Amino acid sequence: MNAVRTSVIAAIALVLSTGERVAAAHGAAASTTASQMAVHHASAQRTQLSLDQAVRLAQHRFKARVVRAETESQGGRTIYLLRMLDGAGRVFAVRVDAASGTFL
Repeated sequence: MNAVRTSVIAAIALVLSTGERVAAAHGAAASTTASQMAVHHASAQRTQLSLDQAVRLAQHRFKARVVRAETESQGGRTIYLLRMLDGAGRVFAVRVDAASGTFL
């Protein structure tokens, strides 16, 4: 989980630093545009974990295979409900908050 957050933070920093370099090269008018684009791009990356990302995260964390995945809405939040099958043949459910990537 920490590795995913670290990767996201590193990607955001890279996007922001790239936007600043582009802005410096193209002057003050480009500065506003490039910075706004970088912030928008970084915000879009942080907004929500995709269902595919949630599946990969859960499979890695629990060392089990996702056999069914559903999307639920709960109090305005998107929650992924994953049914998993482990190596011993046990089926269990995992809930993932799409906004934060945390297991509920």
